Amino acid sequence: MNSAACAGRVLTKVEPGASAVQNRIKKPEGIFMRMEDIMTTRVVTVGFDDTLATVKEIFDAVKFRHLLVVDEGELYGVVSDRDLFRALSPFIDSSVETARDIGTLNKRVHQIMSRKPVTLPPRAEMTEAVQVFLANQISCIPIVDEQFRPVGIVSWRDILKTLLPPVADAPDVGVPEGETEK
Repeated sequence: MNSAACAGRVLTKVEPGASAVQNRIKKPEGIFMRMEDIMTTRVVTVGFDDTLATVKEIFDAVKFRHLLVVDEGELYGVVSDRDLFRALSPFIDSSVETARDIGTLNKRVHQIMSRKPVTLPPRAEMTEAVQVFLANQISCIPIVDEQFRPVGIVSWRDILKTLLPPVADAPDVGVPEGETEK
């Protein structure tokens, strides 16, 4: 592989017949990166009947934005932080909070989740994930095995991070100091 140094970064030259993006999403062996290479394997799940109070507690405690909804280990849906924000009263935890506002925390996951999520298998190539993101208005793709059990999750941010060439001693761009990415 030919490379050229540029402002402290090593950039891979584009292979003939391939786009620059295609070259960045290939492993050094020339194989396109697969979901199993970039997915987050620490998947947090909730059940259909969990309350939004439970979902809120989870999102308040962690830095990721999606929970997978499972029943007996099988994937049935996704709940995002945006789904939660839309479902909760904006007056929760404020000085003008009422009993009705607090009541929104008693809604159940099945009332707000996105059903029939678009998924990919672990061996799917990154180009497939990009196509899925472009064709659907989603911000994550659950990665499932043959029994439709979640084994990981990929967000559009995970895809973008793989497109950046590694830079030695560079800070993690976009993550505020003192915070960690999922």
